[in-house]
Amino acid sequence: MMIQNAFPKIALNNKKIAVVDSAGAHTYDKVDARINLFAAGILGNKRDIQEERVAFLIPASQEYVTVLIGIWRAGGIAVPLNIASAEDELHHYLSSIGVTRLIADYEDHGKLYRLCEELGIQLLTVDDVLAERCNELPRLSQERSALILFTSGTTSKPKGVLTTHKAIRAQILTLLDAWRWSVEDVIPLFLPLHHVHGIINVLCCALWSGATVHMMPKLDLWNICSKVISNTFTLFMAVPTIYVKLIEHLENQNIDLAQAIGDGFGRMRLNVSGSAACPVNVFNQWKAKTGQILLERYGMTEVGMAISNCYVGERRAGFVGQALPGVTVRLFDEWDVPVTAEKIPGEIRMRGDNLFKEYWNNPKATQEAFKDGWFCSGDIAVIEDGYFRIMGRSSIDIIKSGGYKLSALEIEGVLLTHENIAEVAVIGLPDDTWGEAVVACVCLRAGTQLEYVDLKNWCIEKMSAYKIPKRIKVLDSLPRNAMGKVTKSSLKG
Repeated sequence: MMIQNAFPKIALNNKKIAVVDSAGAHTYDKVDARINLFAAGILGNKRDIQEERVAFLIPASQEYVTVLIGIWRAGGIAVPLNIASAEDELHHYLSSIGVTRLIADYEDHGKLYRLCEELGIQLLTVDDVLAERCNELPRLSQERSALILFTSGTTSKPKGVLTTHKAIRAQILTLLDAWRWSVEDVIPLFLPLHHVHGIINVLCCALWSGATVHMMPKLDLWNICSKVISNTFTLFMAVPTIYVKLIEHLENQNIDLAQAIGDGFGRMRLNVSGSAACPVNVFNQWKAKTGQILLERYGMTEVGMAISNCYVGERRAGFVGQALPGVTVRLFDEWDVPVTAEKIPGEIRMRGDNLFKEYWNNPKATQEAFKDGWFCSGDIAVIEDGYFRIMGRSSIDIIKSGGYKLSALEIEGVLLTHENIAEVAVIGLPDDTWGEAVVACVCLRAGTQLEYVDLKNWCIEKMSAYKIPKRIKVLDSLPRNAMGKVTKSSLKG
């Protein structure tokens, strides 16, 4: 199978709107034509760029689509980068994978010029690349490498995750089926476009199904909510921190406006939450304000989406659902024995066509990531009544304290119900008595205070004694990465 079969709706004579951005609306046939001109320009005099790594720093727009799919059609490996990355981060990304060309908006060239000169990378704009016409493009096998994304780096230095066209196709098709994508769908895209959530779950699914995607370079709550009121969108995908912001936004509006926004979300066919665990209180608040029952799912850069709550049927607060079609998911204990009983913690391991190929230029990490053909996620979960519940990362969210293995996420969920706590991250810090002491890093609601003794007394009725934090740290804000995940390693430093 050749990748020319991909994105069947991006084709000649398809006059439906594919992308809406700050420049206007762009039809599928116009998007297709521009992609081909970019692919031809990247090719130059070559028939195939043979998996050349081409990086790009392009904000959410039609041009992002042009570059991403254009690189693929030319036979290259697309390397989308975070437009908010610091210079040291960009240096790591670009140097670690041997990028030869970097595509960026002209206004960003000034800050990129010195870096590209140091690394011997050709710095270009989209217009620099576009050819005047497109001749024959290469025919490419599904087995070809297609995409490098970087891990979040919450527990170690980011690694380049290399994925094939076959895996991307598998990731897309399972979501088209599971979440009932259709040509009638319209979705906003404000999530970072260097991450699987924005690239695969939203952009690629939308374009493959023939839907319309509104590309937004940043989160603009007023703009989004005005479009929600006017029934622009049929589905919505965000991370928990954005749902928290939306809840706060609703609470700050007058009754009529809040009702109109809530009703607008309620009329959508689907609201999805992911990338980080959705606190139960956020799940319940969103349901109360909009009528929407959030569909929570689980995935990783290495696998795309693997587990999801159902489209039709019960969606459980605090649970990520069941394995998606085409993905095999099992739990294993620390001795690599499959966990067969419910409510017993184990590491999530996966098999399927959706899995990545390798960590770029890191055979040791690749080898360590697999055991007997299973990809080892490093995430700990339990199964309850057939549904997976995530306990957290084995390296940072599982706290070994006083002989118990505790889930930081579980404790965080309880603490978030305290009326004075706006945000919380629970970590384990070395302790001579406990091995690791449970520490709650909290951000308080405006005008409130919280002493440890008061929190401890409050916790007594909420959780087992061994789960109660041994101390608290009051912070102005929690450190987060681009996807809203708290970087707990920073809190441990």
